[in-house]
Amino acid sequence: MNPYTRRAPATPLMTHDPYFSVWCFRDKLTETWPQHWTGFIRGLGGMARIDGKLWKWIGPAKSDAMEQTACEIYPTRTIYTFLAGGVELKVTFLSPLLPDDLDLLSRPVTYVLFDVRSLDAKPHRVQLYMDVGVEAATDSFDQPVLWMRHRLAGLDAMRAGTVSQRILERRGDNLRCDWGYLWLAFPADGRQATATGPDQPLRQAFAAGKPFPASDSLAQPCAIDDGFPKLAGTLDLGRVTSATAWLMIGYEDVFCVEYWHRRLRPYWQRNGKTMGDLLETAAAERLGIIKRCEKFDRELLRDAEVAGGAEYRDLCALAYRQAVAAHKLAADADGAPLFFSKENSSNGCMATVDVTYPSAPLFLLLNPKLLEAMLTPVLEYARSAHWKHPFAPHDIGTFPLANGQTYGGQMPVEECGNMLLLVAALDDPAYARRYWDLLTKWAQYLERHGFDPEKQLCTDDFVEKLEHNANLSVKSILALAAYAKMAGKPLTRVRALAKKWMQKADDGDHYRLTFDRPGTWSLKYNLVWDRLLKLNVFPAAVARRELAFYPRVQTRYGLPLDSRSGLAKLDWIVWAAALAESKAEFRAFLEPVMKWIAETPSRVPLADLYETNSGRHYVFNARSVVGGVFIRLLMEKWK
Repeated sequence: MNPYTRRAPATPLMTHDPYFSVWCFRDKLTETWPQHWTGFIRGLGGMARIDGKLWKWIGPAKSDAMEQTACEIYPTRTIYTFLAGGVELKVTFLSPLLPDDLDLLSRPVTYVLFDVRSLDAKPHRVQLYMDVGVEAATDSFDQPVLWMRHRLAGLDAMRAGTVSQRILERRGDNLRCDWGYLWLAFPADGRQATATGPDQPLRQAFAAGKPFPASDSLAQPCAIDDGFPKLAGTLDLGRVTSATAWLMIGYEDVFCVEYWHRRLRPYWQRNGKTMGDLLETAAAERLGIIKRCEKFDRELLRDAEVAGGAEYRDLCALAYRQAVAAHKLAADADGAPLFFSKENSSNGCMATVDVTYPSAPLFLLLNPKLLEAMLTPVLEYARSAHWKHPFAPHDIGTFPLANGQTYGGQMPVEECGNMLLLVAALDDPAYARRYWDLLTKWAQYLERHGFDPEKQLCTDDFVEKLEHNANLSVKSILALAAYAKMAGKPLTRVRALAKKWMQKADDGDHYRLTFDRPGTWSLKYNLVWDRLLKLNVFPAAVARRELAFYPRVQTRYGLPLDSRSGLAKLDWIVWAAALAESKAEFRAFLEPVMKWIAETPSRVPLADLYETNSGRHYVFNARSVVGGVFIRLLMEKWK
């Protein structure tokens, strides 16, 4: 198994865990928090005392930094390696996002695993410290917080959250969950000491080799910017040549979404389990979960490398956790899973259809039931009296309130095409029959408006509206073909539309951005469904002509979206490249993307929109759409 790896010194790497993000710089770990928060953020701290000397491995502690020698990124794990004082310390952040186990997938728990090894075969006295900032449970630094201690079976646990507990009271994009509780749990095996309170007394106590101050001596409630309160603990490993230790970080959000004015519990909590129960279960199952994650990582990366080469394997490793973590798995009133996306750093929309569309390959590949759980809320909304349009909705609300579409515009052809293609991709006739009235209505809309779209937005709504959009027309044609295939009807009429498209979009050695603009071009990424669904509507020569043209417009960091600017979409590059008939051709489109990931000056989670000349990311952060990079692997599996 080969993870995405960089040896120090290295350029910034991107990684994402569901409940916090960590960044790897050249020789240190540091944390990132929302961009609008100003000042010095001290959200995560880690230190080690080796033979009496203090070292830091993460955060702002005033001590010498351990040398970071490696960062390995797997689908469910990120492993950092540090050296100091004759000791190697490996720190693993493991989020068990296993798609075939919805109970496990929905658990809001991340394991932090420590492996210590002597480099000179001599025993060394090793003590470890870690803290987590309570700001993870707040929206702003002025919110008062409380912290408390819990004694669970075999665990020494702490939790903290806001005093106000404004559960599901607000919606929006640039907002954080300020209800529920952040948890930190250590095994109660006698090696641990834990404390809660402002960070300086806690960190200074460990640095001085002294016990933590008594919790009751630290005043609460306390605003974040009045002491930066932490949940903290130490692990005394003794004099060792090798040793392991672990802890767990969790987040209990009580209620996770509002769905038609009903508050829903997280899926893991559907049978009444408490956070204490969950932490005890997670601790008891730790070793088995680690093995399952290692097996999942190994097999997924192996398959990705076979499908697209080493660069593609690396990209899949970087994208996996982010794509899954930008969703919330909730339980409906009957316990059925509902999987809600959040349109991060765009407008905060919830269950956005044209965000589900690019992310779908990951879920079609690993568990189609998750895609079904994404589509069902949209279909149920479209069937209700609240939706009065003949086309599919854009969203069902703004996170976390799923009470009806909030996006101001409409994307009629885009969303109708997306829904028809995705329902067809599920390949579940019973599910399609359940919503056949809607699918038929949307197919009829595309028959009237889809081939030559009027001026309207498509999923690439960060650029101007277009009329006569050739790529959007491709989506409409293939969606009609998918509908006809589900209905058991011949595709003769749809193939005639494809032939007409080839004539109207023809620009010599490629096809146009719009039917009426000669000399333009765009990525025809929607063509990928012709192969995935085995529709065979467009002749293979159409994709070959496009792929032969793209190298002429490819820049240093990849393929721009179209001829209007140098902006690129990571997901659409991989979709277009997936049409390549050879792995060598596919890799040729991917190499500039991996160069961008290594060289980008933008220190954000894996971006999906960026400038192909400068390499700077553009607006979007931490979005689920990066699940689209799994389309090449999906295509290989579906062969």
